[in-house]
Amino acid sequence: MNWDAISAISQLIGSLAVVLSVLYLAVQVHQSTRVSRLATQDAAATAMRDVTKPLMENAELERIWRIGLEDISALSVEERARFFHAAYQFLKAFETIHFHYVYGLMDKQLWEGWHGLLRHYVFAPGMAYYWKLRPEVFSQRFRNFVNSLETPAHQRTVGTLFTQDRA
Repeated sequence: MNWDAISAISQLIGSLAVVLSVLYLAVQVHQSTRVSRLATQDAAATAMRDVTKPLMENAELERIWRIGLEDISALSVEERARFFHAAYQFLKAFETIHFHYVYGLMDKQLWEGWHGLLRHYVFAPGMAYYWKLRPEVFSQRFRNFVNSLETPAHQRTVGTLFTQDRA
């Protein structure tokens, strides 16, 4: 065997090692991306639970939220302020969820559920009023998205779910 053959074999082995290293890295990146997506999806659900949990635990806050969604004028000024704080947190959670979806970190099927929920709430009269007054506190991308939403055929929020017969 001459030096040319040895050199060729060495180059072949080196090339194979590089290809195997690249393949290994690709597998690692894929797994890392998958873990990142799952963590992001879990964070989205946690963020929404953090927003809605006080409403479940505090009857007065739930009442303000439920009434404010459908008839903000039925609330006192102090209650309207509390409703606005809750609306801001609610929409900020959705803005983050939307951000994750836009950047490919949210599974499409999960996103469709979040999207459907947002449509029901953003068109509630109280939320629509808040949105009209405060859109600038949200990113332009999210404002464009919300403004492009179509009203659901049958709006369902906690303010309407139990008050209408839905056959």
